Amino acid sequence: MSKRFNRRSRSAVIPVAAASALVAGAALTGCGQQRDSSVYTVLNSSTDETYHRWDAQAMARCSKQLGVTVEQQSVPAAQVMTKALRMASSKSLPDIVQFDASEMPTFAEAGGLIDLRTLGLGTEDIPQGIVNFGSYKGTYYGAARSVNTLALFYNKDILDQAGLQVPATWAELRQTAKELTRGKRYGLALSAGGAEDGVFQFTPFMWSNGGDETRLDGPKVVEALDYWKSLLKDGSLSKSTVGWTQADVNDQFMAGNAAMMINGPWQVETLNTRKSLHWGIARIPVPKAGEKSVGPLGGAVLTVPNTGDERRERMAGKIVACLSSEREQLTYARNSWMVPANEKAAAAWRKQVPELDALADQVAAARSRTAELGAGWSGVSLALQSAFQAALTGQSSQAALQRAQQRATSGN
Repeated sequence: MSKRFNRRSRSAVIPVAAASALVAGAALTGCGQQRDSSVYTVLNSSTDETYHRWDAQAMARCSKQLGVTVEQQSVPAAQVMTKALRMASSKSLPDIVQFDASEMPTFAEAGGLIDLRTLGLGTEDIPQGIVNFGSYKGTYYGAARSVNTLALFYNKDILDQAGLQVPATWAELRQTAKELTRGKRYGLALSAGGAEDGVFQFTPFMWSNGGDETRLDGPKVVEALDYWKSLLKDGSLSKSTVGWTQADVNDQFMAGNAAMMINGPWQVETLNTRKSLHWGIARIPVPKAGEKSVGPLGGAVLTVPNTGDERRERMAGKIVACLSSEREQLTYARNSWMVPANEKAAAAWRKQVPELDALADQVAAARSRTAELGAGWSGVSLALQSAFQAALTGQSSQAALQRAQQRATSGN
């Protein structure tokens, strides 16, 4: 479980023009293969045994309800986009594709997805931030079953022994991390690696400080990266931070090599296997007391590809509605420790897992990475990844982010 999001978040960077060329044929000419009219396929990234089993069970329930057979075809998350594009070029698209939400705009931009509202899916019980998470240019293409975000995990025993409170501001986090750094133990662990993991972890610091992905060299973004650099300078972060994934961060926390970490709920199942580890969860500290902690929404969305076969598309819409229903969302969220997308399901979830209540608060203020830039997010992400590597190994944050802005703008 610990590596699941790690794989999901590493999006395949596919140029929109290339995606458009591949998708257009399938969208205009329909399916190229004769299909069993009662069998529907979902392409997803549920390669982990537990997730594959949970999805199979959910699909079996929806199959029974709808009178069809729903099957899944699972590939590693980094391969979902490329697999879907290959299937589009050969006119063999599945009926439903579960994309990482950060990848969905690329396929939508290429004209490869159906507006879910036209298939009868409503959004009245979904918070606007999560509707945006599954939308591109105002059109609702992706239904989320559950969402996740980042939070501050802390070792209760270590903080208690030091007589320290859980930090709520940047100044408190810096001081607490410094005091908890002892011997081989660092005060804090986070991922600043050259992949989407690091970008995902930087966004709460950038956004909570008022920075924006449309101007990577803006003063608020520079301040956020300078804050990361200050933690490294204090010795509160390991120098290996620049190479760590979120799974690596969790390993360090579980081994007692970090007193606190920035991570997400996909780690909870693994954390709970260590009975001697007493951990707690809080919102990510903010620059100043009273400010809003704004983190990134993560997770996947269920989409219906534009194949030209309206009958199958309508049934695919019903399958998506079933899989993302309030009941199925709650079941999926309880299994995966994610937060249900539906407000009513989320309210029930809070009562069932009160230890993760802070996570639900963090989700309520979270936003989609692609909300501002859509398919352009991938270029910004790559530029930021290079900036982290440069700034945390000696270059000034200003210079690193100026270069990142140039890369994001030029596409080089």
